Amino acid sequence: MKWSAFALSSLIDSVVVTESDRTQPLIALVGNPNAGKTSLFNALTGARQKVGNYPGVTVEKVSGQVEIEGKPAEIVDVPGLYSLAAISTDEEVAVEALLDESTSPDLVVYVMDASNLERNLFLFSQLAETNLNVVVGLTLTDVVHREKGEIDLAVLSNHLGCEVIPVVSHKNEGLKELREAMGRAIAEPRELELDLGFPKIVTDAAARVVEQMNRKGIDLKPTEARCVLMDENCSTGDRFREIPELWAVVEEERKLIFGANVQARTVDAQSRYAWASRVKSESYVLPSVPRGRTKTEMVDALLTHRVFGLVIFLGIMYAVFQSIYTFAAPFMDLIDAGKSAVAGVVGGLLEGTPVLQSLVVDGIIEGIGSVVIFLPQIMILFLFISVLEGTGYMARAAFLMDRLLGWCGLNGRAFIPLLSSFACAIPGIMAARVMPDQRSRMMTILVAPLMSCSARLPVYVLLIGAVIEPRFGAVWAGLSLFFMHFIGLAVAIPIVLILNKGWFKGKRLPFMMELPKYQWPRWKDVVLTVFSRAKVFLVTAGTIIFAMTVLIWALLYFPRGDTAAYEKEWVGQGKVVAEDSGFDQYAELRQREDSILGRFGRAIEPVFVPAGFDWRLTTAILAAFPAREVVVPAMGILFGTGGDVDEESASLKDSINSATWPDGRPLMTPWTAVSLMVFFALCCQCMATLAAIKRETNSWKWAWFAFGYMTALAYILSVAIQQVGRMFGG
Repeated sequence: MKWSAFALSSLIDSVVVTESDRTQPLIALVGNPNAGKTSLFNALTGARQKVGNYPGVTVEKVSGQVEIEGKPAEIVDVPGLYSLAAISTDEEVAVEALLDESTSPDLVVYVMDASNLERNLFLFSQLAETNLNVVVGLTLTDVVHREKGEIDLAVLSNHLGCEVIPVVSHKNEGLKELREAMGRAIAEPRELELDLGFPKIVTDAAARVVEQMNRKGIDLKPTEARCVLMDENCSTGDRFREIPELWAVVEEERKLIFGANVQARTVDAQSRYAWASRVKSESYVLPSVPRGRTKTEMVDALLTHRVFGLVIFLGIMYAVFQSIYTFAAPFMDLIDAGKSAVAGVVGGLLEGTPVLQSLVVDGIIEGIGSVVIFLPQIMILFLFISVLEGTGYMARAAFLMDRLLGWCGLNGRAFIPLLSSFACAIPGIMAARVMPDQRSRMMTILVAPLMSCSARLPVYVLLIGAVIEPRFGAVWAGLSLFFMHFIGLAVAIPIVLILNKGWFKGKRLPFMMELPKYQWPRWKDVVLTVFSRAKVFLVTAGTIIFAMTVLIWALLYFPRGDTAAYEKEWVGQGKVVAEDSGFDQYAELRQREDSILGRFGRAIEPVFVPAGFDWRLTTAILAAFPAREVVVPAMGILFGTGGDVDEESASLKDSINSATWPDGRPLMTPWTAVSLMVFFALCCQCMATLAAIKRETNSWKWAWFAFGYMTALAYILSVAIQQVGRMFGG
């Protein structure tokens, strides 16, 4: 998507958005990545932010409210850009948000990095030709001052043709002045006119095109004519092509330019950078002391080193992973304890109405708890991501990992989401927003659930402790646990290759990322990011998880079985119905068996028999759909030991080992245990994960695609393991 196509369609076909069309002014924050946009946005809006997606796409839209001269205005943080020549989905959305006539803002606040003027001025030169109303917020001036440099604001403002306001967002410096400048610009919009110094052969040709078009009654500006000449895909050019005599004028001039060996894109870039260099040289006062090697450069010599940089990176990532894994545990236990306490109190109050009691306790309270219990992991993850981004280290991490992941089609940034998915797939999927393009982001989202999340761990510990360790010893038990944690990662690589060659065909984007200067994170930005992510999860994925939990409760609760019939069966086995006799657990087991979900488990049991699973294991798999955390309690109920068990319960291990098929064969052999663990390791059997995929891709299609391919993969490998085991007498 060419920038001039958007720009010229805006210039020629512009439709003025009247005040009646908008209840308040729309302001867009625009700038290069790492220029300080997010910090300025947070400083201007505070907590008055909302996060969603742009209509029809999965690129995140962050907007908020800001007061301009006592009146509210909407401000949007546009995805970062280096140029209006968009090459990624984020950039295309950013360009369209700026230049499409239906979304074009009333004011652009161009966030310009004072410590990197030349590169920032390139994008500004493109914006200046779009008729957008612009004010410059000059950030990182404190960095320039620390380096003993100085920006001549008057000279810079004169070159740019608009107000330039220096701001230090985290100190709230310059915010009042910026708001005042924004108010003046909205009240009195102005067009920017820059002398970019294009070669005479180009400007002369543009002047001749303007003259010829004016003679034919077509009003065309020199900037429009130059863009038509230098970009054959320009939308204005498309209009001229429809009229042969008009296009002949353009073609004649294009032949004249190209005949003189002038390359349009090269000339455009060279002219803009030459202008940017000239503006910088006249606006930036060099430090009085010669600049030596900066601290950032000295630190990067170690952190981006081929060997030491990778070792340090792996150490940092291990610390992040371990922190998510361990720091969240006390908070999750506290939430779980709180949920149990509330359930106990409410359950006691509703003891006289069993159906209502079960709905509230097992459905509603359990549903809310299954949502809230994920919050500690999500908040800790985004705390670390925000800190690493705020210090500037995240860019270095992506640079290091690109070499390791690039060959299979993923971008270096994918390592962070994949690593965090070992704690929980949900924050990992949400963290895929760090991917630079939609293709890489989609592939990362679709393989992130393959990483072995912490919710699978109780299943591994239970089956290894019940079957593997007693027969093969602690060494094989440890190796089994290690293998189960990395089987997903091993499978993810070929899956990415298949996705890359099949569904997401396309050229891998070159890995380009600026390495910003190291700095202390802005703690206000960190806190706002953490809480905004938590809010997004609760409002979006959380509502779906809650609804599905209540649905699963209903499927396990209805229809109610005949207790008298269960008593008759119990007595027929030579047992007595009495307190602590085990009848309550038996009745609960039979109730589950006769429920809608239990009957469904029995119905599909033949499908899972080749994998070694009977109806109990099949029903446990189905019951675990709201969250894998319920697998062990479900197995406790299904194997007759009650739901109040965990992965270390000796009674549950004994029941699993003593369980048999109807013909008396042992149900749980070592091969069956491995088959079941592999199934849980690879299947996308988690409602919360599907909800997160739906939220991040803006479509249920990809959620069900992930569920389908992962479940099929898990089934095929589980059946293969079981059948190989039978060949060896297992």
